[in-house]
Amino acid sequence: MVNKIILTFIGTNFLFLVGGALLTAFAVVSRNDMEQKTTVSNVANNLLLSKSPVTATLINAIFVFATFLTALPAFILPLNRLFLKLHGWLVVMCATFTMIIGLILWFDTLKTKANLKTLWGEQPQIDQSLLQMKFNCCGYANSTSPPFIQDSTCTADLVAATKGGCMTPFTNFSNRFLDLIFTAAFGIVGLDVIHLLSTVVVIKNRQELERYRHIDEKINNGI
Repeated sequence: MVNKIILTFIGTNFLFLVGGALLTAFAVVSRNDMEQKTTVSNVANNLLLSKSPVTATLINAIFVFATFLTALPAFILPLNRLFLKLHGWLVVMCATFTMIIGLILWFDTLKTKANLKTLWGEQPQIDQSLLQMKFNCCGYANSTSPPFIQDSTCTADLVAATKGGCMTPFTNFSNRFLDLIFTAAFGIVGLDVIHLLSTVVVIKNRQELERYRHIDEKINNGI
């Protein structure tokens, strides 16, 4: 019969794997989205994703799956602690990696306006126009700074002046978008920590079992 400690370890290891699956899904979906033709509906998302650590996230996901596999020998070798210790240290590495990704995104939200101003200036006119259509605005700070792109949303100077710049709506959208991603990253770190604690408990339990086994051997040898 499998004891509760091992059952808990199996459960948290599964949650750890789920975290890796979420990282993979984010990286794969993001890459796929960025390869699609730019439209009004995806232009803002794709611009933000292009500045996000998508490749690092995919690499981290691969580490997570590899780390998950290192836990399997623990079930085959019920008294072995070496693989569990290795597994524990790898979990720490994965959690640290994920936290760094989350912190990078969080720091980006602290300087959103400056980042977006630079990002806006780097975009071709067609993408600036798509952003204007998406947020119903003209120019970045205002219609003249930098000058708006004439399109179906900003048809003339007077219309552009009444609509205002894209800075505020684009900034609000960016903050919501990045908040969702880095919050999810920190949530995955939480799952990693839970699994790490479960791993430590299993290691301590096996250490105690080993100690009792040695005591029993000494008692039996003394009889």
